[in-house]
Amino acid sequence: MIPLHYNAMGVNLNLRHLEALVAIARTGNFTRAAQALHVSQPSLTVQIRQLEETLGVRLLDRNTRSVKLTQIGKELTPVLQRLVREIEGVVVRAQESSSGSCGVVTVAALPSISSTILPKVIARFHEQSPGVAVTLRDVLAQRVLAMVKSEDVDFGVGSFPDADPDIQTISLFTDRMRIVFPPGSPLEHKRGLTLKHLVEMPLILMDQASSVRALVNRAFESIGHFPAPAWEVTYMSTAVGMVKAGLGITFLPSSALEVSELTGVRSRILNHPMLTRKITVAQKAGRSLSPAADGFLKAMIATCRVPAAG
Repeated sequence: MIPLHYNAMGVNLNLRHLEALVAIARTGNFTRAAQALHVSQPSLTVQIRQLEETLGVRLLDRNTRSVKLTQIGKELTPVLQRLVREIEGVVVRAQESSSGSCGVVTVAALPSISSTILPKVIARFHEQSPGVAVTLRDVLAQRVLAMVKSEDVDFGVGSFPDADPDIQTISLFTDRMRIVFPPGSPLEHKRGLTLKHLVEMPLILMDQASSVRALVNRAFESIGHFPAPAWEVTYMSTAVGMVKAGLGITFLPSSALEVSELTGVRSRILNHPMLTRKITVAQKAGRSLSPAADGFLKAMIATCRVPAAG
């Protein structure tokens, strides 16, 4: 039984009293109703009397041989049955939610993370918590933070270089940039490859809203060069397709290489301190995660093999 009180217009209703009337209406007998509710028969009798006193009406006609609902009892019972079912359903759902066994988790993440890391996390998490639904929104870096701040998502995953007092972060892993170029390019076997070797080459860069573009821009600017892309694209798969067509070279994060179709192209890590990005989880500061979202976050941290306090 659920200890719950409901007060309306000065009438204080106890859920135990409502359950008592519903049980008697269902069984037609005080003894069986008491057994169903796991209470003594005298206790059940007291509950019915208290309910009648609270409502100011007689709900049952009873004698030594039988018990019957009065007319008002007949009218109230279907309403009370529905109310008890709904309250019990709410309590069950709340208990399931508190255990993390059900619920909805909504995550915003960079496309490169959404295509590689998160599907693995979702698959493993689904095995542990099949009752939890996960919604994944793959968006560019600026949009990830906006969705976290507006609470459209539980948390975001991406590269967020600037400190923000409204955001708290947890580190997941470090992602290194790679240059992607056509086979036969002199870049394939060139020793001591640096950014300066790429200055005169046609660059296929992501658009300005991309975290990868921000990294590439800063890296080139560190050597006194402000890159003007020969081509600008939104999706990494498009950049790879343009490399295959011989239109230039591009930069991709290592985390994206699984999803990109790299047959027919080559790639190398270019050692430069600014061509790395930290992938982190972003949460709105001061906002508590639901048990389901917290469970998903822990699964993601475990998959990325970093401690939760990272």
